[in-house]
Amino acid sequence: MPNKAWGLVRENLVARIGKNNYATWIEPLKLTMLKNGVAHFEVPTTFFGNWVSRNFSDHIKSQLNESGQGVERIEFSVMRGAMPELTAANAPVVKPPAKPVSRLSRNDDDLPGAPLDARFTFDSFVVGKPNELAHAAARRVAEGGPVSFNPLFLYGGVGLGKTHLMHAMAHELQARQPQLRVLYLSAEQFMYRFVQALRERQIMDFKEIFRSVDVLMVDDVQFIAGKDSTQEEFFHTFNALVDQNKQIVISADRAPGEIKDLEERIKSRLQCGLVVDLHPTDYELRLGILQQKVEFYRSQYKGLVIAGGVLEFLAHRITTNVRVLEGALTRLFAFASLVGREITLELAQDCLADILRASDRKLTIEEIQRKVAEHYNIRLSDMIGPKRLRNIARPRQVAMYLSKQLTLRSLPEIGRRFGGRDHTTIMHGVKKIEELMATDSQLSDDLLLLRRLLQG
Repeated sequence: MPNKAWGLVRENLVARIGKNNYATWIEPLKLTMLKNGVAHFEVPTTFFGNWVSRNFSDHIKSQLNESGQGVERIEFSVMRGAMPELTAANAPVVKPPAKPVSRLSRNDDDLPGAPLDARFTFDSFVVGKPNELAHAAARRVAEGGPVSFNPLFLYGGVGLGKTHLMHAMAHELQARQPQLRVLYLSAEQFMYRFVQALRERQIMDFKEIFRSVDVLMVDDVQFIAGKDSTQEEFFHTFNALVDQNKQIVISADRAPGEIKDLEERIKSRLQCGLVVDLHPTDYELRLGILQQKVEFYRSQYKGLVIAGGVLEFLAHRITTNVRVLEGALTRLFAFASLVGREITLELAQDCLADILRASDRKLTIEEIQRKVAEHYNIRLSDMIGPKRLRNIARPRQVAMYLSKQLTLRSLPEIGRRFGGRDHTTIMHGVKKIEELMATDSQLSDDLLLLRRLLQG
């Protein structure tokens, strides 16, 4: 029974993680027992088992459960007679797939890289003003020819697309120049391999591997800050590759000069190339991402209908990062499919109430009033006061409109924040702005600018 179940799971995993990752990390696994909610596997080496556990165990467990096995935990043990650890000298022999596979995602058995996500390509990356420079620079590197900047350093907050671009570069290089030795891994994995090499006294093998690549891509480099020995080796690896005119791509959550406990000489080296900031997403970019995702989900959830205005609502309201935005859309489609309902604005508000509340915590009615008053150069006291002069009344209505659009506050509550006004006054103000937006281009521009200021 275990082998039959594992055979079905293996077929599903090929589609889930890609042929290259499957050939390298899944094909060598041997399912030996399924008992008491535990799936036992034999692996070629301890390192191999640790790697599969960290990167693919969730996929394996999910597929086993979908096949009806009821697996709660996965355990790995080294095959009898196998080497205890994976090193450059004893990398496991993996049966290659029918088609030749490049060194990129198989890592050619001696390149200790991380698996690439098949979803993260240039085709699936939505380009907008906040990320257009980073995208253009990544494209230039992915072409594989000589570039005028080395390294390329990408930085920005969580969920802005740094890792997506790095995987996209690797995929494109694989397609264009499969002979290149391209190594992608996280800074944490670089450190792990370095420590392992020190422990096994294989440091020369480590140096040979990392200095023989054509393109080195290191994600989240801030994690080596404060790790003196790892920084030392990273610095020498960096210099050796640059001296050979090999391309380096680095990512981090902040600019090189802002990474605390990172050696000054490394900061200097990282700053000598092209440093690109991926800015927080704006409304247009978020809407573009949602529109792209909807096309994918429509193929997965046949017959589901999404009403007009829902995507615009989500793009306005969920501004934290792209992962939260995509997660919200995933939940919304799944929920609508389960209950058999059209995706309306009301359904979205009910289904995503917790996400919407979390997104609103950073934005208050008082902050909206303050920003609008600054924009129109009026006093905040006049904003909430009784004056009805046009140059005060219109900004007040704009603030009412934005408060209704960007917060979950009720109309009576918004009215109280505007000097104790009745909720019907708020409704009138909101409706007035909605009517004017269709004919007043200056007002539309003001609202667009204010949204950007308020939503970061």
